Amino acid sequence: MKRVLLTGAAGTLGQAMRKALAGWAEELVLSDRVPIETLHSGESFVACDLGDFDSVVELVRGCDGIIHLGGQSIEGTFDSIMNGNLKGTYHIYEAARQLGVKRIFFASSNHVVGFHSREARLDAKSPMRPDSLYGVSKGFGELMAQYYFDKFGVESALVRIGSCLPKPLDRRMLSTWLSEGDLADLIKKVYSVNRLGCTVIYGASNNPWSWWDNRHANFVGWHPKDSSAPFEEEVFEKDAPLADDHPALLFQGGFFATAGHFEDD
Repeated sequence: MKRVLLTGAAGTLGQAMRKALAGWAEELVLSDRVPIETLHSGESFVACDLGDFDSVVELVRGCDGIIHLGGQSIEGTFDSIMNGNLKGTYHIYEAARQLGVKRIFFASSNHVVGFHSREARLDAKSPMRPDSLYGVSKGFGELMAQYYFDKFGVESALVRIGSCLPKPLDRRMLSTWLSEGDLADLIKKVYSVNRLGCTVIYGASNNPWSWWDNRHANFVGWHPKDSSAPFEEEVFEKDAPLADDHPALLFQGGFFATAGHFEDD
């Protein structure tokens, strides 16, 4: 890779991927609304509001790949989510189309399917059942990606990220945990496979309690190396189990599925 754009670079996930992808591309173009003042070798920074299309076009210009982590990553009101997650995602794809960028890593979310029960085993063919406005916004992004592939040939990995942290913090994350190293390896695989298409990939490590099946994405060649298993005892000691009838225990989205509607606040 020569010049790769990383949106959302000032966020927790963006910062982790800066470190994990160091040296992978000749230039990693970092972008966020929040300034990044300390740059390392092979990095540059461009401030950008994803809701400003002209700025996004200039941001994408000259890049041969996009890792799109930008946007709001938590639940909120429709207005708070719209700029980055709806307008911003459209702007990224339209700029890619206009400038000839042919492959995008789109950070979707497990909350696109958060209202499926925890007993369900999901794959790429499972219907969307978003558990939040945030989940709806990521479903919008996946549909946008499919449209741009079908009509214009822009390929995408639609990565439904679980819980990407240094380690799982609670019992739910024993199922949803994605190590930073496994995510970085997935990004590299997405850009090395000959043909990607528009492919849903569940972003979780090799966890024994997994809810998700990536058989439709086997051709990408990604085999997570890490597992939540070594953290089970630590998690069990500090995270008390929920009551069997607790609503958050019923759905894969956990507390996202049971939280109130933010427009009512």
